[in-house]
Amino acid sequence: MSATWILVANAARARLYENTGIGKGLKLLSEFVHPESRMKGSELVSDRAGYVPGVGNGHASRQQATDPKQNEAEHFALEIARTLEHGRGQNKYERLILVAGSPFLGILKARLSDQVLNLTSDTLDKDYTAATDREIGKHLEHCIFL
Repeated sequence: MSATWILVANAARARLYENTGIGKGLKLLSEFVHPESRMKGSELVSDRAGYVPGVGNGHASRQQATDPKQNEAEHFALEIARTLEHGRGQNKYERLILVAGSPFLGILKARLSDQVLNLTSDTLDKDYTAATDREIGKHLEHCIFL
């Protein structure tokens, strides 16, 4: 069986579909939700920066090295990448189509293994997570026959 997996994602939500041939349409395999990506940065961290003793009478505070929202997007991308890698390892798909908006698409691609990237035939820099299954099918007509 020749299967194509289609991932439609943004930093807070993702849907993974499968297509097994012409006329078969899209079958929803799983949905991922990452509510932390929708939270404000101030809700993801403590109220104050950490205290660092200073030289002399002064003191300083330490700011976080990475943006909390960026960090959450990377965690979500890693969760999705693990699912795609697991499916690849079990030969559940021979082709992958990635559909995600910027900058999440770049974050996601950075987390994918070379083997998964080699199976990726098309990449669309679009956020279709709010679209219906039928609308997604229409958007993907140029790269897959449903």
